[in-house]
Amino acid sequence: MDNEKKSLLHEIANTVRQLSMEAIQKANSGHPGLPMGCAEIGAVLWGEFMKYNPKNPDWFNRDRFVLSAGHGSMFLYSLLHLSGYALTIEDIKRFRQMDSKTPGHPEKHETPGVEVTTGPLGQGVANAVGMALAYKILENRFNRDKFPIVSNKIICLAGDGCLMEGISSEASSLAGHLELNNLILIYDMNQITLDGEWKESCSDDQVLRYKSYGWDVIEVKNGNSVEEVLEAFARVNKKQDKPVLMIMHTVIGMGSPHKAGSHKAHGAPLGVEEVELTKKALHLPEEPFYVSARVREFFKEKALQKEREEHEWNEMFFRWKSAHPDLFTLFEKMRIGQIPVELEAEIEALPVEDKVAGRKVSQSVIQVLAKHLPFLIGGSADLSESDYTWIKDSPMITAGDFKGRNIKYGIREFSMTGMANGMATTFLRPFVGTFFCFSDYARNAIRLGCLSKHPTLLIYTHDSVGLGEDGPTHQPIEHLASLRAMPGLHLFRPGDAHEVKAAWLWAIRYKVGPVALILSRQAVPTLKETKIPMEEGVGRGAYILIKEETNRPIDVTLMATGSELPLAFEVCERLKKPPFKKNVRLVSMPAWRLFEEQPESYRKEVLGGNLGLRVSIELGTSFGWDRYIGPEGIAISIEEFGRSAPIADILQHFGFTPEQIIERILSSSKVVIERATAGK
Repeated sequence: MDNEKKSLLHEIANTVRQLSMEAIQKANSGHPGLPMGCAEIGAVLWGEFMKYNPKNPDWFNRDRFVLSAGHGSMFLYSLLHLSGYALTIEDIKRFRQMDSKTPGHPEKHETPGVEVTTGPLGQGVANAVGMALAYKILENRFNRDKFPIVSNKIICLAGDGCLMEGISSEASSLAGHLELNNLILIYDMNQITLDGEWKESCSDDQVLRYKSYGWDVIEVKNGNSVEEVLEAFARVNKKQDKPVLMIMHTVIGMGSPHKAGSHKAHGAPLGVEEVELTKKALHLPEEPFYVSARVREFFKEKALQKEREEHEWNEMFFRWKSAHPDLFTLFEKMRIGQIPVELEAEIEALPVEDKVAGRKVSQSVIQVLAKHLPFLIGGSADLSESDYTWIKDSPMITAGDFKGRNIKYGIREFSMTGMANGMATTFLRPFVGTFFCFSDYARNAIRLGCLSKHPTLLIYTHDSVGLGEDGPTHQPIEHLASLRAMPGLHLFRPGDAHEVKAAWLWAIRYKVGPVALILSRQAVPTLKETKIPMEEGVGRGAYILIKEETNRPIDVTLMATGSELPLAFEVCERLKKPPFKKNVRLVSMPAWRLFEEQPESYRKEVLGGNLGLRVSIELGTSFGWDRYIGPEGIAISIEEFGRSAPIADILQHFGFTPEQIIERILSSSKVVIERATAGK
């Protein structure tokens, strides 16, 4: 490369520094260290290396950039602005302000060019590994001789903190195992963390570590040298057989006279005086938010070049379409997520036993879904034989062979969920499985999936103390309440085989966020009353399963989810008969959030008015049920950890037999009646 181009890349890097430190200073909030330290890396990526089109951020074959170290968001915003994405200088000036396109950490859907929401360190690495795996699957399906329609790279920038987080280790290990040769992880090794120096808490040999994972490693001694960064990317471009770790030794806050190389540059504005001193040290213009005509012209020409590159790809795509119409049909089905009309009828027609575990019904549904939905990809955290998530008619994905549809994630729940989030940004629809109790390992990735609206499917089995002898370490208690509280997560705890089918039908149609299906390990009776259209029952979140007699007041309203629904059904039937002769309504409530999204009129129809004594029945904490049962209601619940014992003994111990529940209801009913009489 000639000196003129190198000089221009230097200027772009310094422009990134100026825009970043000034936006952060104006907001009086942010992280200037990474944008200033990685500016040369960014200049080379957007100025020379990456394949993208700012006029079409969603171009299928674009290289995808993930900023795992999301606190350095001004690095990304500056480069998106300079390279021509729909991000203006005014957007840069509104960094971290309400409703701006430049929030504190990158957020998918808020900023053109941002691929995933990042910020919690390390998760971007897992997202990138998931994207890389997804594109290897798509490459296997669609590429043919002379038609490499899938040929993009996934590039992730991570910092010291990202590589300390365990999720990056989990994801990197699997990426090396699968030999994902379309993945580049740039490690900004400035050896500074928020609290001080990296060496105060870490002394890993990152080269040996990543080589042991099966990666190629390129080490750049001076990541603030355009020449060295260019040379490193040239090496990657020649041939890539494995995932590549590029260790870039950089200076955090590069250019700041008093804060460069210090943790003081990491997470706070430089200060007005230090910004001015930095501009002088770097020979930057005094004009704030300055971008030279030279840089503008370069990226204007670059944008035209990128448009031509996409146009050339489009021409190849049309030739491929003509040569392989069957593949094009498949491509379009996957692109739009087409769901055939016969799918629902086939799932509803699946035979079910009189008593069957929720996980087993789900297994049968998955096989039908896989037959009809080519975009469906399954996987489990080493539990596919227990959570029943294996697609039987498809092989396992292995290194160099990506034609299968089953992923063995290993015992890596957090990374599995982060990878699934990354995969869900493509044509693929991933579902992942583990025991419900272990959803705790993945919680932050679930949360980011909700924030990003990733349509990831989460299959959690062994949903209560009903799993029995494995005991309290494996028995979820607080998990339902915890995940119900998470904004954007639609959680279903179906009560029997029919409700499992309906929950799957709803979930597969929902494309703007994650869905969790919470399924039983133990066999549960199948109720004929739950065999109703999804749109009238489970698809409304809650519904009246057994209606009371209309000619007299309701005595008791029972509410239940999951394996406790058949138990509540039995309690209902007994209460209605002599000697009790109670007027009882039974409500199934598999999906609280979905119920809350229903029209007010429907919610009042199901749970409005005088419903007598309200009783919830659920094998978990009562937290949250008060909104439905009220202060006078009864929560049949568990407020402690479980026990290791056969299921019958556990249910007896915690008061979940029909006799015990009826005794509590009748006792409390007397109290309610006495209070009502006293009030009169």
